[in-house]
Amino acid sequence: MSSSEHSDAKKNHRQHASASSLEDDKFVTAAIKGDQSAFKQLMDKYQKPLYYHVLKMVKNHEQVEDLVQEAFMKAFNNLDSYNTNYAFSTWLYRITTNHTIDYLRKKKLQTTSIDEPVKTKDGDMEIQISDYTETDRNIIRKERQAIIHESIKNLPDKYRSVIEMRHLQELSYQEISEQLDLPLGTVKAHIFRARELLYKALVDKRDKF
Repeated sequence: MSSSEHSDAKKNHRQHASASSLEDDKFVTAAIKGDQSAFKQLMDKYQKPLYYHVLKMVKNHEQVEDLVQEAFMKAFNNLDSYNTNYAFSTWLYRITTNHTIDYLRKKKLQTTSIDEPVKTKDGDMEIQISDYTETDRNIIRKERQAIIHESIKNLPDKYRSVIEMRHLQELSYQEISEQLDLPLGTVKAHIFRARELLYKALVDKRDKF
């Protein structure tokens, strides 16, 4: 797209944008400049709609909260790539939908056992994988897991403990609250901040993935 076409597209978006969309653009501009409170305004505005959007695909309420928070973190760390010719809400919903689909796809892969025999017309067939060879995908996955565990270890204590309990021990928010004797709201805030720090650490090391 030429600069004139880009300008025309942006002008057209401005002319047809709703008051809500124009408000979003102002918050995004401020957030890109480092105003985190501006992005919080966007989170407050879209958190509930995104929650119900993800709930249509994932029925576990706490997992829905996790996915929405993670989607916000992805959006926050990729604001520079947002094209203001289009509505921010459309961009945010696309990120959230794709993130949820990725989660569902990974969950499905994790529940498919390679040890179970496959039914064929000739009977059951065992899936055998060589012990001394690994695919590039397996190597990349292991490297990514190592980076994640290293990043978790480098978190401040109060964030490391909650993220380990949530994602490694798979405890509920309420169970974490009871074990650490912390208010439920504090637990959620700590998990949110821990994810934010983790995501930034992973982005910094994305060349290793």
